[in-house]
Amino acid sequence: MWLINGQANASISPFDRGLAYGDGVFRTLKTGGGKPHWWADHYTKLAHDCVALKLACPAQPLLLAEIEIVTREVADAVVKLTLTRGPGLRGYALPDGASPTRIVAATPLPDYAHYETHGVSVRLCALRLARQAKLAGIKHLNRLENVLARQEWADPNIAEGLLCDDTGAVIGGTMTNLFAMRGGQLFTPDLSLSGINGVTRARVLRAAKLHGINVRIERLETADILAADEIFFRQQHCEPLACRALG
Repeated sequence: MWLINGQANASISPFDRGLAYGDGVFRTLKTGGGKPHWWADHYTKLAHDCVALKLACPAQPLLLAEIEIVTREVADAVVKLTLTRGPGLRGYALPDGASPTRIVAATPLPDYAHYETHGVSVRLCALRLARQAKLAGIKHLNRLENVLARQEWADPNIAEGLLCDDTGAVIGGTMTNLFAMRGGQLFTPDLSLSGINGVTRARVLRAAKLHGINVRIERLETADILAADEIFFRQQHCEPLACRALG
């Protein structure tokens, strides 16, 4: 089920700037019993990304009420919150008095349990991510780089692709954040120029510090990943994907 501006199974305008330009932001989160996990973190990040793109962020009670509605028939769900600039005339200039489009949709939670015991096979993508400091870290709607990278393989045994930027710095997976353990320290890529700085990434880093694990956020290259004692990828709404092979 989905709601568009609070209306069940409604449609979106063909002139919506989210559709035309990727002008908007989104969050993907896990729910149980109609309640979103880590809601405070997700809403804080949504509000932060809205400020970065100069979008009006919906009020928390409104979003929580709509999440409860779309998950009534799904025990454990993945909810995607999408906020666009709304409809506008042609051209890149921001329309006067734009009314944001709010989309709340729920789908069943995917089953990734087998990755916990078998790990995942990962490939190095040929595509290189562009660097753009104003968009770095933001979960914006323009994810065409990730779409193109995911087209590079069709082997169902490969679970994820590793992405680097145009200088060769490792950024993360096509749909995940990357973490590496080496010598008892936790490493994760610097995302100040590219990539998504998600809620789950922040929670992993906080948990590591609470457990006395030294965290290092820095430039990493593929050689650093291959030399790690272990690596794992983390999605926003699922369990970590432990890496079995990089090829």
